[in-house]
Amino acid sequence: MNSTPTVILTGPTATGKTDLSITLARYYNAPVISADARQCYKYLDIGTGKPSPETLTEIPHYHISTLNPDELYNASDFAGDFKHWSNSIRKQGKPVLVAGGSTLYIESLIRPLDDLPPRNEANLLELQNIADRDGLTSIQKKLEEVDPAYAQRIDGPNPHRMFRALDVWMQTGRPFSSFHKNRPFSLPENTLLICLHRERAELHQRINTRVDQMITDGLIEEVRGILGMGYEPNLQSLQTVGYREAIACIRGELTSEEMREKIKTNTRRYARRQLTWFRRWKQGAWLDQTGQSKKKLTKTVIKMTEQLAAET
Repeated sequence: MNSTPTVILTGPTATGKTDLSITLARYYNAPVISADARQCYKYLDIGTGKPSPETLTEIPHYHISTLNPDELYNASDFAGDFKHWSNSIRKQGKPVLVAGGSTLYIESLIRPLDDLPPRNEANLLELQNIADRDGLTSIQKKLEEVDPAYAQRIDGPNPHRMFRALDVWMQTGRPFSSFHKNRPFSLPENTLLICLHRERAELHQRINTRVDQMITDGLIEEVRGILGMGYEPNLQSLQTVGYREAIACIRGELTSEEMREKIKTNTRRYARRQLTWFRRWKQGAWLDQTGQSKKKLTKTVIKMTEQLAAET
């Protein structure tokens, strides 16, 4: 390659981003930057679909198992860290491979956020008191009222994200989502944005298979272990599909079979929300993987990558 491009692999959950990134990493002998908002947490392994320990030993990954479950991290943090990671990779003459489905993480790379006000602890305390008194649904309804666009993007009733969005609104009078709109989408130079896609029936089957495998691999035991370390179940890291339902099962609120079906249903809903958002990114190259072999898909992406590198 004449230069070192950045290749961003994104798409709804269970489309095959991780597998493709690992194949490309082997081909280019390059590391992978994870753009997943949950794989960055230690101990959350099975429920986040992290690469195997053997793969992580073989292929260096940035932003996997770097934070404790009670640490906070957001898209602005990711964008800042990405600059350091990508510069380090380019100095080695290797392409920058990014893989993940966190819409905010990916968007921070192609449409930087406006400067956000710092957290206002008094606002956050007030919102927590309202949630304690009236339930988290009251917070969710308020967010849907003042910022319906952002409310649609949140993976279920996530207290941290809802509180922060309302905190920004309380300080500025502006919806949190508006901080994403003042700058146009602009792919950085020498960057390829690839959105992976599968037909609904195939994607749903892959989701069902993944959930079944997660439970077989010990999702419940993983969650028991995390809670046994003293981590609270309402942490941002645990407010995501898979972990919420497992916690409810441990508490006796769901049977194991109800948990299994609820994870599948909520994962399908999450995939639909992701797809809705990704479709707004007109610069993305959409690759339909339905019925495609990984070998053929890999060849396609390598060709696109090397064509981009040759043109710059």
